[in-house]
Order: sequence, then structure tokens, then C-alpha cells
Amino acid sequence: MQRVISPRAAAAAAQLATGLLAGALFYGFANVNPTFAAVPLDVHLTFRTELMNLNAIVMQALMAASFVTSAALAIGARGRARVCAVGATLLTIATFLVTRFGNVPFNAEIRAWAAGGLVPDYQERLAIWGVFNDIRVATAVGAFALVIAAAGLLRPARAAVPV
Repeated sequence: MQRVISPRAAAAAAQLATGLLAGALFYGFANVNPTFAAVPLDVHLTFRTELMNLNAIVMQALMAASFVTSAALAIGARGRARVCAVGATLLTIATFLVTRFGNVPFNAEIRAWAAGGLVPDYQERLAIWGVFNDIRVATAVGAFALVIAAAGLLRPARAAVPV
């Protein structure tokens, strides 16, 4: 019986997709968020709003690609590699859910603040957004690590036997 999904090809695609997602989220965590704290609030809100506009499609595409490729790896792999790939798939789902139901609702509030509707507890609200962001960074990096582990656990290709 021939496999429909090549585990090696799925592993390569999953490493690329989950690596890009983890890298993008980690860059924001390590560089962009600290920069927000270092600039005046009006600059922070203006930049964050523009960043949200650009990130919306890119991050959704990366999350979808991470899910699809990790799931393909889970289908194509066997044994411990499959377990790692299933874990990575679940973590990509968690990344999406935290983003969708944690960060995105706050993004609408932040847009309103940038337009002049700043609320008194905005710092607390930004801190809560930050907690959700930390969670999704951790889940994305975790998914990437599990995909790397799964790829390392794949059986080496058999050498061709001359006939």
C-alpha cells in the first residue's frame, strides 16, 4: 500500500509553515511589543493599528498553513513522529483560537482608542492582550519544536536496491 502523503515532504512544508508563524509571533514578542512601550501612546496606537491591518491576512494564512501542513505530517508519519505531529497540529489550533478569541476582540478596542476613544483602564486592557499574545507565541513556538522533533523521528529513506 502506497502512502498518499510523503512524510518527508509534509515535514519540510510543516517546518517552513510553523517556523514562519513562530518566527513572526516571536519577533513581535521580542521586538515590536517592547518598542510600543518605548514610544508615545499616540505613536503606539497608530503603529499598532496599521500593523493589525497588515498582519490580518498574513497571520491567518500562516496559521492555516501551519495547521494544514502539521496535519498532513500527522497523517503521513507513523509512531512517535505522528504523536509529535498531532501535538503540533493541536498547538496550531490553540494558536488560532487564542488569536481569534483572545487578541482579536482587543484589536477592535485598540482601533477605537487610536480614533480618540481611549478608556481609563487602557493599560490593564493592553496587559491582558499581552497575556494572550504570550500564550500564542508559546503555542506557535511549541508547534515548531514538535514539527522539528517529528521530522527528526522519521525513518530514513531506504536505499534503492539494484535489480
